[in-house]
Amino acid sequence: MKKILLLGSGELGKEFVIAVKRLGQYVIAVDSYEGAPAMQVADTFEVINMLDGTALDAVVHKHQPDIIVPEIEAIRTERFYDYEKKGIQVVPSARAANFTMNRKAIRDLAAKELGLKTARYAYATSQEELASAVQKLGIPCVVKPLMSSSGKGQSVIKSTDDILKAWNYAVEGSRGDIIEVIVEEFIQFHTEITLLTVTQQNGPTLFCPPIGHRQERGDYQESWQPAFLSDQHLQEAQRMAEKVTRALTGAGIWGVEFFLTDDGVYFSELSPRPHDTGMVTLAGTQNFSEFELHARAILGLPIPEITLERIGASAVILANVHGKNPVYLGMQEALKSSKTDVKIFGKPTTRPYRRMGVALAYDHLGNDVKKVVQKAIDTAQKIKIYTIPM
Repeated sequence: MKKILLLGSGELGKEFVIAVKRLGQYVIAVDSYEGAPAMQVADTFEVINMLDGTALDAVVHKHQPDIIVPEIEAIRTERFYDYEKKGIQVVPSARAANFTMNRKAIRDLAAKELGLKTARYAYATSQEELASAVQKLGIPCVVKPLMSSSGKGQSVIKSTDDILKAWNYAVEGSRGDIIEVIVEEFIQFHTEITLLTVTQQNGPTLFCPPIGHRQERGDYQESWQPAFLSDQHLQEAQRMAEKVTRALTGAGIWGVEFFLTDDGVYFSELSPRPHDTGMVTLAGTQNFSEFELHARAILGLPIPEITLERIGASAVILANVHGKNPVYLGMQEALKSSKTDVKIFGKPTTRPYRRMGVALAYDHLGNDVKKVVQKAIDTAQKIKIYTIPM
């Protein structure tokens, strides 16, 4: 049995804990508030500010974990190098965690060192630098904080009047203490995909069938598997995913994002952990969910193959107000349809657009994926969230 310290205890962490508990492991779930989703299924928990290096060191010293698994960006990740020197396994690696927690590091690695095809980009540490970058890259363009997740702080500049608003929004949505943004040219893509990529301790890099997704406010709304793309584009995405994950080192699952355009495949971003769009795998689309794959990879357990078992889709269930102690109505109606499911995450508080659950739909291989996506959306819309106002 391994002792696993999970840093960040949201819905993705919750499913990961379930997966490793089924493999007989011990988990300490850590987050900034009590009652986070993963804490509800872990062996024990800690509440700390993970950007406080002293507090992070204290938790590591207290529990003496075998493995540290980061689930979010807002962590004092430079401490990971010291933990690795002490013999603790960091997932996927201290190098990977530090590079991918910062969009500047990962973009420069991908574009400059590895030569992957990306959108043109620039950085800005002030409103004035942002205006200069916008002039260089053209309008429209996309602005993102260097450190953020789930689309926080991300916006599209459609005119010069949007520059100040985009800067303020990016700073407000930034995690950590870095006040800097990345500005990207707007890619005219026809499809966004996530290529879940599994690196193993002893074995080849494996790829899940590609996942398509749609975003609003920089956050995914629906995802579906498989996403259909040409063999040429799939092979190009796999080549880039293997190249960047090999450079970052370590074992685990990675959510590697790409834009598909008339001009080919563009690398966008990657996360060194289960990906939110990959929640579609909870619909049984694969022989192993992304969380089970992550668990096996970090524990060094064999993954003989990854197979597509059926088509599926996920659609988010969102809150629309600030509140606490949410109650979910409509479950009876939502689950009347065959081949559907609902996962409620168990978050104790709500806020506008906070992801509180996910609706799933699936069907046999060969059926219409678009119909399955609509079924997931219809299921999600039947769930209504009521809370006590805060």
